Amino acid sequence: MSGNSAKISPAVKLGTVYSILFAISSVHLLNDAMQSVVSALFPIFEDSLGLKFGQIGWIAFTLNMTSSVLQPAVGLLSDKKPAPWMLPVGMGCSLVGMVGLAYAPSFWMLLLAVVFVGFGSAVFHPEGSRVVFFAAGERRGLAQSIYQVGGNFGQALAPLMTIYIFVPLGQRGAVLGTFLAIAAILVLLRVVPWYGAQLAEKGAPVKKKAAGSAPAVSPYNKKVIAFALTLLLILVFARSWYAAGIGSFYNFYMQDKYGLSIKAAQVPLFIFMAAGVLGTFFGGILSDRFGRKRMMLFSIAGSAPFALLLPHVSLGWVYPVIFVLGFILQSGFSVSVVYAQELLPGKVGMASGLITGLAFGMGGLGSIVLGTAADHYGILDTMVACSFLPLIGLLSVLLPKDRRE
Repeated sequence: MSGNSAKISPAVKLGTVYSILFAISSVHLLNDAMQSVVSALFPIFEDSLGLKFGQIGWIAFTLNMTSSVLQPAVGLLSDKKPAPWMLPVGMGCSLVGMVGLAYAPSFWMLLLAVVFVGFGSAVFHPEGSRVVFFAAGERRGLAQSIYQVGGNFGQALAPLMTIYIFVPLGQRGAVLGTFLAIAAILVLLRVVPWYGAQLAEKGAPVKKKAAGSAPAVSPYNKKVIAFALTLLLILVFARSWYAAGIGSFYNFYMQDKYGLSIKAAQVPLFIFMAAGVLGTFFGGILSDRFGRKRMMLFSIAGSAPFALLLPHVSLGWVYPVIFVLGFILQSGFSVSVVYAQELLPGKVGMASGLITGLAFGMGGLGSIVLGTAADHYGILDTMVACSFLPLIGLLSVLLPKDRRE
């Protein structure tokens, strides 16, 4: 009966949308967990391959460049011609990278393996963001938060991997990352058909005008859009530099300043990342109510006092300070993606690629700068200098108001 399908359609549709949203978030978790394998191995590579801080910085830079800077290009292409099948292909590339990480005998082979992991991530993110766009409806902040929480939680696994996998098993333990890739591919077997059906029904966001709907139009003129995007990229860039310093080198800082073991030095890093997961989730929800600009200002500028305080507190105070810092800093992460999408309506892939891709990836330059500085000036002074980066967040006041304000 046609009437029967009409009765169950709304509930079934809502349930399907949320199942897809949580499925793509879980794949985001698995994808970023594979990226976290790289950073989790930094203390191990220092011993097994005798790497210096500068070389560790180059590894982080290579991962960020391939996983992030390629995203705007991939996003631009996928805006024109979305390709659901690229989602499992990207996970296949990451699988190859996991094997390479486990058995790389030298620094250069290690970089090649990192390129595979990064390329797989670059392919996944723009298409994954479009899946979220279709599933979001009007709750874009909430939907983007659910999606980004998966990624942030995957990143938060890095310290736990170091403690429970790589310290006992060494570099070879990276081969366990292949199970993450396989799990992601299996989940995508459910997501890809739904995504393909959405494209067939609604078309890509840039094709809505051809489908007979009114084209999406930005409420801002081109000059305002250009200014806002440039400023937004600078803000995300600064946040990424600081996050690179914490993620890549803070465990070495804890070992040098407080005399902690490799395992013990991972605990504050995990607290920072776990707090970031909570911040990402609640930040998206609050942005739907209070506006994107206000949340970004609170996020980047509000974290500055805690960032400046962190290098100067005693060990007992490190844990609560770094928790608050991680929560506030990451509360604007998903918000900045939605803000960019609203600046560039109809260009979901490119907007997402610019924020989670180009700006975040260029922030990987910070890994090289900070690693080189640590080799020359010491890890303690380098981390103190790094703590001033969130002050750049004060520029958020110059962003144009968003449609929620």
